[in-house]
Amino acid sequence: MLSKQRHIFLFYALLVAYLATNTYVLVYKRNFFYLFQLIPVGIVIAYTTIYHIDKLVFFMVFATPLAITLKNMGISDGIDLSLPTEPLMALIMVVYLINQLKFRVTDIKVLKHPITRIIILQLIWMAITMLFSESVLISFKYLVARMWFVFSCYFMTAQLFKERKNLSTFILVYAVSLALVCIYTILEHSQYNFDDKTADWVVSPFYNDHTAYGAVLAMFIPVLIAMLFQKNNTFFVKSLSLGLLALFVLAIILSFARAGWLSLVLAFGVLLTILLKMKFRTILFIIVIGGGLFLAFQEEILIALGRNNTDAEGGFANNIESVTNISTDASNLERLNRWSCAIRMFYDKPFLGWGPGTYQFYYAPYQLSKDRTIISTNFGTNGNAHSEYLGSLCEQGLLGSLLFFILLFATMFLGYRLAYTVKDRNLRFLSIGVFLGAFTYFVHGFLNNFLDTDKLSVPFWGFLAILVCIDTYHKDTENAKEETASLTEADDDK
Repeated sequence: MLSKQRHIFLFYALLVAYLATNTYVLVYKRNFFYLFQLIPVGIVIAYTTIYHIDKLVFFMVFATPLAITLKNMGISDGIDLSLPTEPLMALIMVVYLINQLKFRVTDIKVLKHPITRIIILQLIWMAITMLFSESVLISFKYLVARMWFVFSCYFMTAQLFKERKNLSTFILVYAVSLALVCIYTILEHSQYNFDDKTADWVVSPFYNDHTAYGAVLAMFIPVLIAMLFQKNNTFFVKSLSLGLLALFVLAIILSFARAGWLSLVLAFGVLLTILLKMKFRTILFIIVIGGGLFLAFQEEILIALGRNNTDAEGGFANNIESVTNISTDASNLERLNRWSCAIRMFYDKPFLGWGPGTYQFYYAPYQLSKDRTIISTNFGTNGNAHSEYLGSLCEQGLLGSLLFFILLFATMFLGYRLAYTVKDRNLRFLSIGVFLGAFTYFVHGFLNNFLDTDKLSVPFWGFLAILVCIDTYHKDTENAKEETASLTEADDDK
C-alpha cells in the first residue's frame, strides 16, 4: 500500500514538474516549445519499448498507412523519412538485435525455415553489392532501410505470431488504419466526380501515387474474404471484416490501379487451382510451359498487343482494356522504357550490379530516344525500375534477381502446402487468404517496386512471417488437441 502511494506521489510530482517547465518554455523559450513536447512522447515510447514491445509493434503497424514523409510535409527535399513509422522501425530493429544477441529470442525453427534463409541471403548479398556500388552512401542507406523493414516487420512480428490471436490482430490493425485512408481518399476523389486522372494524386499525402495504394488494397482483399469464412471469429470481427472488404473493393475500383486489378485476377486463378487441389509442381510446370510459349511466339504476341491503342481514359472499361496497350498508353510505354534501361544496365554490370537503390540515379543515359515518352525524365524523379525483379537485376546483379524469384517460388510452395496440410479449418482459410495476399504483391512486383517503402513492406514481410509461423507453430494445433484428448481417454480407461 505504501509502495503504491509512493508511485502515485512520484507520478503527480513529475506531472507538476513537467507542466511548470512547459509553462516556462512557452513564456521564455517559445522557439523550443514544440520540441519540448516530444519529451513525454519519448518517455511513453521508451516505457512501451521496455515493458510492452508488442504494443509498440502493433502501433507501428497501425501508423503505417497514415504515415507521412518529410517531403510530403515540406520539411526536406533531400533525405526522406516516413513519420512516425521508420524511426519506430529502427528502434524495434535495435531492440530485436540486442535481445537476439543476448537471449536468442527467435526460435531456431524460424531461423532455419527456407523463407527466413532466403531473406537472410538477400540481406547478405545486398550488403556485398553495396561494397561495390557506384554510390556506396546511397546503397548503405538503402540497405539500412531494408534491414529495419525486415527486422521489425518479419523477425519481430514472428515473435508475436507465436500467439495465434496475434495473426488476426496484425491484419485488422493495419486494415482499420488503411480504411481511414480509403475514406479520406474517396471523399477527396468525390470532389472531382471520381475522375480517373485525379486518382493518381488524391491519395496524397498518405501514398505517393495510386499504384502503391492499389497494391496494398489488393493484398488485404483476399485476407478479409478469408476472415469471413473463419467460424471462430466473433460477430464483431466478421462484421468489421465485411465492412472493410466492401470499402476496400470500392476503393480499389476507384483507384484506377490497373496493376492491382490484374494481381487480384491472377490471385483468383491461384485460388481456383487450390480448390481443384492442383499440386505446386503442376503449377510450376504450367508456368514453365507458358514462359516457353511466350518466348517462342513473342513477336506475334507483341504485334497483337501493338494493335491495342485504348488509353487509360474514359472510364473503368477503358482502363481495363488499356492494360495491354503498348502502342499509345504513356504509362505502359514508360514502364517498357524503364525495363529496357534496367536490362541495358544489367549487361554492363551483370554480376554485382550498380548497387542497391542506385537505379534512378544512373538509368538516364541508358534511355533510347525511340523509347522515351512524354513522362520520361533524366532526373530520377518519377520512381525507379518499376519492377522488383528487374530492379534487383540491375542493382544487385543476376543473383539479386534470382533470390527474389526464389522467394516467390518458395512462398508459393509454402502457400500450397499449408492450403493442403493445415488441419484446422479456420487456420487453413487464414493461411490461404494471407498466401493470396502475398501473391498479389509478387504479381505487382513485375510492374512496380514498393519494398523500399514502409507502406508495402509492413504487410509484405508481415504476411510472410504469418505463413512461416503458421507452418512452424500452428498448423498441427488441431492434431495436438486430438492427441491430448485421446491420451486423456486412454488414462481414464486405465
